[in-house]
Amino acid sequence: MKYTVYLLRHGQTFFNRYNKMQGWSDSPLTPEGEEVARQAAQKLKDVPFTAAFSSDARRAIDTCEIITNANINKDQLHPTKLINFREEFYGYFEGMFSPEAWYMTLKPHGLKTFQEAAEKVGLDQAKDYMKEADPFHDAENAAEYWRRIDTGFEYLDNIAHEGDKILLVSHGTTIQSIAMKYGDNSFKVTQGPANSSLTTVIRDNGHTTVTDYAHELI
Repeated sequence: MKYTVYLLRHGQTFFNRYNKMQGWSDSPLTPEGEEVARQAAQKLKDVPFTAAFSSDARRAIDTCEIITNANINKDQLHPTKLINFREEFYGYFEGMFSPEAWYMTLKPHGLKTFQEAAEKVGLDQAKDYMKEADPFHDAENAAEYWRRIDTGFEYLDNIAHEGDKILLVSHGTTIQSIAMKYGDNSFKVTQGPANSSLTTVIRDNGHTTVTDYAHELI
């Protein structure tokens, strides 16, 4: 069975504006974030979505509602929370100024920035470094992270039908991680996706392929 996931990053939040670590922590969409999401909704309004999901973060739920309310199939869509597609959990570093958090995490390994880590060691290694650096070791490592993401895709497999187009509103590092793992080096994924940008994923009999990454709709 083959279906398409329209993987959209949520709109800009206040933590995004302030450049703070925002994994399982949450902050509201900014007015600009809401407006850009509305513009993205207009670009996607004629895609006949058969189902709509978001993570359980308010920023993703609100973005999903904006997209579905403008969709041609809005009367048939019932947005559902799917916790498997939460953002990466940053543990102790949640809410911290992002450059500071990544410097603390990466300095013992000769790296300084998230961008540098993405380019030189990859996002999975960066996850492992963050769990190691977390004094409580609450941050997710790569194995923990992919266990829940894989479970999420398996859930979609069980509810999807051949040819479905499924909306899934998720998060920047989650989308970037999926693209890095399943993009077959077809895209430059060392840069994260913009807010309200679209990544397209084909799920075919349990196999995942990213066919477009961080496409800006606006």
